Amino acid sequence: MAENGASPLPSSTSAHSPLSRAEAFIWSTARVLEQRRFEYHFLGGTRAAADAVETALDAYRNADGGYGHALEPDLRGPVSQPLHTAHALRVLDSIGRCSGQRVERVCRYLTSVSTSEGALPAVHPSQRGYPCAPFVPVVDDPPGELLATGPVVGVLHRNEVWHAWLFRATDFCWSAIESLTTSHPYEVEAAVAFLDGVPDRSRARAAADRLGRLVREQRLAVLDPEHEDDFPLAPGYAPGEYHFPYDYARAPESLARSWFTDEEMARALDHLRSEQQEDGGWPVRWRRWAPGAALEARPMVTVEALRTLRAYGREL
Repeated sequence: MAENGASPLPSSTSAHSPLSRAEAFIWSTARVLEQRRFEYHFLGGTRAAADAVETALDAYRNADGGYGHALEPDLRGPVSQPLHTAHALRVLDSIGRCSGQRVERVCRYLTSVSTSEGALPAVHPSQRGYPCAPFVPVVDDPPGELLATGPVVGVLHRNEVWHAWLFRATDFCWSAIESLTTSHPYEVEAAVAFLDGVPDRSRARAAADRLGRLVREQRLAVLDPEHEDDFPLAPGYAPGEYHFPYDYARAPESLARSWFTDEEMARALDHLRSEQQEDGGWPVRWRRWAPGAALEARPMVTVEALRTLRAYGREL
């Protein structure tokens, strides 16, 4: 047992394995939160490790029940934001702690920042005056967006959280998803996050089938990584900001998994594994606008890449 209470990697793990290389990268570059998440997911998964994740996450929590302090690195400053809070809920979900008074406080915060239709804006106007990525617009009266609302509603439903805020937010997501005729990859990811968690499974499967056809028709997923330039980039995306089957289906049980053949998914996972860089981390594909934000984002991307590979049974 290491002095800090974390178990070292198993002795059978090669020093040159993807997991060992990623571990060195995490200790070298990651924030405490990503270090604690790595410990939980890959060094034992104990109750104490989950406690440590919660403690690290608390550093980003505000008195209003939301989360801020650049939890999502592209939004700087202390103020609570829906995107920060969505990320916090995903972290809590991943360690089995998405319940109780903490989540009740989150729901009160979500209620306070929702639009008139009960949805979440991507960025609340309170961000004004603090640094943020130039591709994140801050406006005075932002609309509700599926991009922000879908992942939050999905994770709350998956954890059987019931709160008055969920009723109108759920209706908003259903309406937004079932009326989509065009989309872009991040919005599709948000829709999948909602559909994978919502209780009405038959309606979710029907919506996912339709969405999967849209993804293939509009070529929103790179199906052959060796020829990614043959696939279109969504307007406003950075060069190379492509999306692959695993970006939609993070685990085999996702409804989005049925959108892709076994061969397509295998090629995508091979590509994901090959993306690990010399320093052990995975790259950030979206537009990098500040050195600090990019540095903080890479360990986040690395933890998620490892979790996806392990979910599909890939050797680490």
